[in-house]
Amino acid sequence: MRHTISVLVENKFGVLARIAGLFSARGYNIASLAVSETFDPQISYMTIVVEAKDEKVLEQIHKQLNKLIDVITVTDFTKKDHLDRELILAKINYAAKDKPKLEAIFEKFVGKIVHHKADTATVEAVGDEQQIKALLEELDKFGIKELVRTGKLAISN
Repeated sequence: MRHTISVLVENKFGVLARIAGLFSARGYNIASLAVSETFDPQISYMTIVVEAKDEKVLEQIHKQLNKLIDVITVTDFTKKDHLDRELILAKINYAAKDKPKLEAIFEKFVGKIVHHKADTATVEAVGDEQQIKALLEELDKFGIKELVRTGKLAISN
């Protein structure tokens, strides 16, 4: 099962490497990782999605993270009320006649065309995991040339 964990850390050189090393050393795969500064540039917020088979594994991850000196707090969102979102940028095949179809898709999803030229459009969209999956299925009908996506971001309600 995938678990979404937030970690508030001191924004110092090597903190990300130590946290990634902690997961790697124990054989846990990080499925998604997003990191950025908070209001305070000395503190960063990390959202980590990890595959954990059971609660014992998750508890071990939590304990190991809390042992790191630069970690301020660890929160597991898996069973808490929270919002999560991802951002995608995708280059798709595009012709001017496709614009109404794309606009109709983006009426269902939070997205838009951010750039287009001759035969390619770059689109952006924001949504939860299921919304992004459904959107990608729709965009695949146009032909996805390139896709990049952020890691999951999460915040408590």
